[in-house]
Amino acid sequence: MDTYDFRAIEAKWQKYWEENKVFKCERDPSRKKYYVLEMFPYPSGTLHMGHLRNYAIGDVVARFLRMNGYNVLHPMGWDAFGLPAENAAIKSGVHPSEWTWRNIRHMRKQLKEMGASYDWDREVATCSPDYYKWTQWLFLLFFKNGLAYKKEAPVNWCPSCKTVLANEQVEGGRCWRCGSLVQKKKLSQWFLKITAYAEELLQSLDELDGWPERVKTMQRNWIGKSWGVETFFEIEEHGIKIPIFTTRIDTIYGATFVALAPEHPIVDELIKLSPKGDEIKAFVDDVLRESEVERSAIGRKKKGVFTGFYARNPFNGEKVPVWVADYILMEYGTGAIMGVPAHDQRDFEFAKQYNLPIKVVIKPVGEDLPEEVEEPYEGDGVMVNSGPWSGLPNREGIEKMAEWLRERGLGGKKVNYKLRDWLISRQRYWGAPIPVVYCDNCGIVPVPDEELPVILPLDVNLLEGGRSPLPYCEEFLNTKCPKCGGPARRETDTMDTFMCSSWYFLRFTSPWTDKAPFEKEDVDYWMAVDQYIGGIEHAILHLLYSRFFTKFLADQGLLKVREPFTRLLTQGMVIKDGAKMSKSFGNVVDPDEIMRKFGADTARLFILFASPPEKDLEWSDQGVEGCHRFLNRIWKLVNERIEELKNLPSEVLPISAISSKEAKRIKRKIHKTIDKVTNDIKGRFHFNTAISALMELSNDLGDFRASSEEELRVFKEGVEALIVMLYPFTPHICEELWQKLGHDETLAYHPWLSVDPEALKQEEFNIVVQINGKVRGSVKVPAGLSDEEVRKIVLESDVVKKRIGDRKVKRVVVVPGRLVSIVVE
Repeated sequence: MDTYDFRAIEAKWQKYWEENKVFKCERDPSRKKYYVLEMFPYPSGTLHMGHLRNYAIGDVVARFLRMNGYNVLHPMGWDAFGLPAENAAIKSGVHPSEWTWRNIRHMRKQLKEMGASYDWDREVATCSPDYYKWTQWLFLLFFKNGLAYKKEAPVNWCPSCKTVLANEQVEGGRCWRCGSLVQKKKLSQWFLKITAYAEELLQSLDELDGWPERVKTMQRNWIGKSWGVETFFEIEEHGIKIPIFTTRIDTIYGATFVALAPEHPIVDELIKLSPKGDEIKAFVDDVLRESEVERSAIGRKKKGVFTGFYARNPFNGEKVPVWVADYILMEYGTGAIMGVPAHDQRDFEFAKQYNLPIKVVIKPVGEDLPEEVEEPYEGDGVMVNSGPWSGLPNREGIEKMAEWLRERGLGGKKVNYKLRDWLISRQRYWGAPIPVVYCDNCGIVPVPDEELPVILPLDVNLLEGGRSPLPYCEEFLNTKCPKCGGPARRETDTMDTFMCSSWYFLRFTSPWTDKAPFEKEDVDYWMAVDQYIGGIEHAILHLLYSRFFTKFLADQGLLKVREPFTRLLTQGMVIKDGAKMSKSFGNVVDPDEIMRKFGADTARLFILFASPPEKDLEWSDQGVEGCHRFLNRIWKLVNERIEELKNLPSEVLPISAISSKEAKRIKRKIHKTIDKVTNDIKGRFHFNTAISALMELSNDLGDFRASSEEELRVFKEGVEALIVMLYPFTPHICEELWQKLGHDETLAYHPWLSVDPEALKQEEFNIVVQINGKVRGSVKVPAGLSDEEVRKIVLESDVVKKRIGDRKVKRVVVVPGRLVSIVVE
């Protein structure tokens, strides 16, 4: 081919890789492994540029490491359950299963067309029964160990998606998927006890040196560890103890009310006991129709209802009114607070609203008590109006008061976490069924392992509004109790899709096994994932859950590692016209169109060249065209002299055997480029600067007019080095040119290039000359000289002789490779 026919070339090599299973890998204890993984996609139908960037980054790493001798695991699969399939099915009348599998076929084709080097024999889809069988098995493992449980609780309800959400799926009070304001509902739901691992999830973040600090900070903040004191206010006539957690026990003498979150279980007790029960219930129902964002908005008028009960302060015995207040959220602390209006802004606003007392118990050092509190004081100071603690610095008071509580069995110091247990129930159809049944005689009964998977029925009609058909599917719903054999009902909630994605990286190690979720020998060899690549938007949801799963499975003896991902790269977004690529913004670029017009290699090259992986990438049509022109130049560079190059000896000339000055320069350029590209890929993932160095080398080779055999051999070395180094970025064109140069083997496992140290040595370099502290010029000196030889050359140079004349040299300091400092009279 005289012209660069990228369509034919790319189709040819994709077929070759697939037919020859070039990227298939096996466990091999004799070789050093490397597990590189990109976050698997939801099969929405088409890849977007964000996908392409993610997978191109991972593919460069995988190809580079294969060439460096590693046994590379680079798999791909599909996060295939979830709401989009249902919503699309309701809209189009296509079953979620048909919609999902059709999209998988199309996206698999796209990934192959972009030249991704996956081991397709390891492909998994979470909606396949042979996968979700093991998701169910893992749920039961949590259940048997007391970490999966069902309880009635106030939960986050998305009125649009018609399902509950985990706390992590509520972003700014809105549904993470559709953006609707989230409401609170009381429902009986399944939870995983992630809080049992809160401390380890927090502490082991310090060990993740390969993770971005930003991601670790986000997880620390979400886990939300805080030190404080827990005690209780008691409604004595009914023996009801209201637990409160506070970081400011020093202000407890200023408590003038207690407030409960509307969702608090004690509120249900008070509704039954209080003559005002109907009023309280009406208030609670009204509040629960609002989102947490609305309830906790700054400056919003706060609402509450007095229960008619009073609770006793454990320190001074004073009885304070018990309220239910909309601004108290069940997610924080114990869901109940001691209201200290003089020292908390929200309590102050509430007290003003309902004319509750405001008592000052902390004053700034050196200031008098205010006659009237115009705004709360939330800083440190001296304790006042606090009984025996008055006069103490408040920080000292906190320690002594905590000890006082402990000695009397009334509470004491406690660690609190913002993290709450993971709500995994979903009231939707397209998900993995929860493998339990309900028996009137036996209660909740787990489905035996030998009866897994509990198959999600496909012959159902989706209901209007997104309601799940499972509660109405008699064949699914009605079953026999595994314990007593009597009639039983299946659980009709399905599992949160994050249950499936929290362990998929383990399934990739042995996706064919039907005896376990993964084989011990495989997972011990391949795990942990050495390099994980994905978006920052998964910093809390997916990464936190995956870490939890890994730690739990390690405790069950199924894994050796306690962290799933050694290194994490969170790639930046793809930006066009100043905004993130999005259908809603109308600025989406179709990867298929780019690949049809310019080829996969061009698309890959641009997306890797335009920006460092962790930074946002600004889309540029001109940049794409420029990358395509570069590949055409490479094609022309090789093909113009292809016959001469093929007939030359394959041995590389050492620099000492090269007489041509220009050939020596090119030889040095080749090895400087090898050195830079190697370090840029291996050490920093700075693919953009590596590609830039390759473009420089190609320009030098294009300008090199090799005529003698010596020069042609150096030219051939440069061309072949260029092709080998460019291969991880643009594999199709490189495979084709490599073959045209007479090589039979694929580049996939060709050894990466080594740097010739002799070629890196400079023949001459400029050394700066400093006289009496001032720079006076530079002198060209040969490389490899001793300090004494450099000193002699510099002192005899015209630069120095003209400056110092007959003055006596007092001292000469040589800083090797950089400067010579001369001190004269």
